[in-house]
Amino acid sequence: MVEEAVKIKDVQLGEELSKRYLSYAMSTIVSRSLPDVRDGLKPVHRRLMYAMRQLHLDPKNGFKKCARVVGDVIGKYHPHGDTAVYGAMVRLAQDFSVRYPLVDGQGNFGNIDGDGAAAMRYTEARLTEFAMDLMDGLNDDAVDFMDTYDGEDSEPVVMPAMVPNLLCNGSMGIAVGMATNIPPHNLSEISDALLYLIENPDCDDEPLVRRLKGPDFPTGGVIVDSFDTILNNYRQGKGSFRIRAKWTTEDLGHGQYQIVVTEIPYQVIKSKLIEKIADLLLNKKLPFLSDVRDESAQDVRIVLEPKNRTVDAAMLMEQLFRQTDLEAKFNMNMNVLDLDCVPRVMSIKEVLHDYLVHRNAVLLRKIKFRLSKINARLEILEGYLTAYLNLDEIIRIIREEDEPKKIMMAEFKLTDNQAEAILNMKLRNLRKLDEEQINAEHGELLEEKAGLEILYNDETQRWTAIAAEIKKTKEKYGKKTALGRRRTEFAEAPADIDVPVEALIEKEPITVILSQKGWIRCLKGHADLNEEFKFKDDDALLYVLHAQTTDKIILLDNKGKFFNIAAKDIPSGRGFGQPVRLMIDLSNNDEVAAMFVYEQGASYLIASDKGYGFIVDENHILAQTRNGRKIMNVAENENMKFCLKMTGDYVAVVGENRRLLVFKAEEIPTMARGHGVLLQKYKDGNISDIQIFKEEDGFSYNRAGGISTEKELIGWLGHRAQVGKVVPFGFPKSNKFFK
Repeated sequence: MVEEAVKIKDVQLGEELSKRYLSYAMSTIVSRSLPDVRDGLKPVHRRLMYAMRQLHLDPKNGFKKCARVVGDVIGKYHPHGDTAVYGAMVRLAQDFSVRYPLVDGQGNFGNIDGDGAAAMRYTEARLTEFAMDLMDGLNDDAVDFMDTYDGEDSEPVVMPAMVPNLLCNGSMGIAVGMATNIPPHNLSEISDALLYLIENPDCDDEPLVRRLKGPDFPTGGVIVDSFDTILNNYRQGKGSFRIRAKWTTEDLGHGQYQIVVTEIPYQVIKSKLIEKIADLLLNKKLPFLSDVRDESAQDVRIVLEPKNRTVDAAMLMEQLFRQTDLEAKFNMNMNVLDLDCVPRVMSIKEVLHDYLVHRNAVLLRKIKFRLSKINARLEILEGYLTAYLNLDEIIRIIREEDEPKKIMMAEFKLTDNQAEAILNMKLRNLRKLDEEQINAEHGELLEEKAGLEILYNDETQRWTAIAAEIKKTKEKYGKKTALGRRRTEFAEAPADIDVPVEALIEKEPITVILSQKGWIRCLKGHADLNEEFKFKDDDALLYVLHAQTTDKIILLDNKGKFFNIAAKDIPSGRGFGQPVRLMIDLSNNDEVAAMFVYEQGASYLIASDKGYGFIVDENHILAQTRNGRKIMNVAENENMKFCLKMTGDYVAVVGENRRLLVFKAEEIPTMARGHGVLLQKYKDGNISDIQIFKEEDGFSYNRAGGISTEKELIGWLGHRAQVGKVVPFGFPKSNKFFK
């Protein structure tokens, strides 16, 4: 016996691998990872729903163990691991994972903290009303069925989908070379968009998005994207949504408050979120925050305690949004299987359109199925009516003939079904009342048939019927119901909030003291400025002022440099403080010429001992570093001497030569930097003192017995850079107004 030769076929390895990998990829895409645009389900979810329906686990019946359901699914329909099937079932029951749960779970199905569900032998489940509506029509031949993997049973190819599940519950999955991530939406708003599309099939995406509004996540939160961004996402079928936690403040009295987070972004695990906040707090990366607590029960309640009562709540939350998952992004990718089971990214209009096409196909099949049932029933009823009209002859044939069925069919032109039905009639059905009921039923069915035939052939009426179904579903799951109310809110895209350092500091009054030797310190509270402060033996007071811990203290040296010190950084206590040169880079040969509290919006007149000066705005005197900021350029033998806040419209200048000049402040230029202009002209000597005043108030000076005020300015009034006139009688011999 000659053995048959083995047939060997030469193939290219790369080509063969490509074919087989492509087959594997398409199997994964179509049969596992991507949802169908018609019902929004993957095969595992569809088989779960169908298996539970076959077990009669509808909302009106009791629960069954999840292990029983999983066993039926993997034994009859889905030959995969029980862990994967049970995991899919658990997610469908979690009200924080799906917007409209398809499974009503009893037992531990996990929580928002990331805890897993109990083993399937402990948990029980049944279908929800939403799931029943999703499968409504399976008994009416609304969709095709296919053989199961072993050929022993059948399963639906797709669900009739009375509800738009794809957009209602969204979907996520990773296939080979592609993925899908669709957010959940509000059914009432989806219905509005569907109804608009039925009325306006050629519309653009914009009116649909205005009705759809945007995602409606089961965990709530706030979407902070503009409408243009949302529209662009839906138009392309891709994009991202920024979701922020929902929060509020609770007043604790005495100026204290706490922040309470009541909703967190979708798919954020609460326990990990709190762990992240606590970790940042321990690493001192959240200077605004003092403590975080989880007081959640059934609802989310995360309590955030600010560092102090002066911290702005919006600034604290902005810092948390930037560093934690209290703000998250949902990356949308509407990659689904279209009506031809081809995977592609679809726009919102395409998704809604394909769903409506599916609903139309389902309606046609349901009408066709109902017509077949009506025709079958009419056939029987017409046979009954024939029997009633020829009752005596029918009875005779049945009693006397050997083959009554054939004779009746031939004599009364009956079909096989009609003859069989007549032969199976009971004697009790021969009453006249039954004849009347049959006539009535026959008439009703004929009327229903006529209406269905019109509906089947009239596309306009079919869309009217579909719109009525959508409206009915919208009413059932509308926003007035607990399940249907919108959970996710919308807000304007947040502007970038600058977080000032002052917000971190407790605002308290202090008294800042600078000694002649350059030692600086502060005392708590506002002490009497005339108080005798203690210094080292060879030291004395130079400047003292009142401030707040949130203030900036401005120092001006005798060479025209401005320095700033945060009041909170000034050492406090009973000691003598610390050298100011440790806080600013003040040269050893230079001295402090002025010290005052920084004020926004203020302007200052600065002048040297040679009589040169100008006005500088507050935004130019703040230094960015310890080195200070050079504002006035002084000559080698010249020193800064004055820095006065502009509080009036006139300036009085007195020189060492006891000449006094008064002129308008507007004659002094405002500069950012420079040497300035001459305020008063001297032949010999320097400037002695400056006073800024309002014209109606006049200038004042110390005089024996009190303070004297000169409102008649004519004797000293002139223009900048003039010599001036002799000081008034009784003017202090020190040539200073009040020193």
